[in-house]
Amino acid sequence: MSKSLKRVTRALADAGHDITPLEMPGETRTAQQAADAAGCHLDQIAKSIIFQGETSGKAILFITAGGNQVDAAKASAVAGEPLGKADAALIRAQTGFAIGGVSPIGHLNPIRAFWDARLSEFDTVYAAAGTPRHIFPIAPETMQGLSGASVANFTL
Repeated sequence: MSKSLKRVTRALADAGHDITPLEMPGETRTAQQAADAAGCHLDQIAKSIIFQGETSGKAILFITAGGNQVDAAKASAVAGEPLGKADAALIRAQTGFAIGGVSPIGHLNPIRAFWDARLSEFDTVYAAAGTPRHIFPIAPETMQGLSGASVANFTL
């Protein structure tokens, strides 16, 4: 088991949730790949989109429904600072995950996070579990609580 997958599994267990990440037969790097693998609606995929705060220099996480896109101007307004592209090195340093497997939980360092309300319309959502082939099902309100994300309007 990879270190990243172990961290997500431990974060779930430490929070008292008996949830085992699912290994998919193919990659789940994109929301569409994950939805196809899980057999769910595209918007049930909780995408982890990370920007870099141009003032703070820190990574900022936006957890959004699979079919939605983050609007950079709205996201900047929500974050309270201009946002730029987060490179792979910043994402790895802040979260401990590689692009394509960034989980909304189990990060190496605390991260500011925002939540797309569209995800809360479902009974179950699926999120990356730290690798490009693992996802886990979870109730949206549980995911929001574990991630510490604040509900905000940041999508197109």
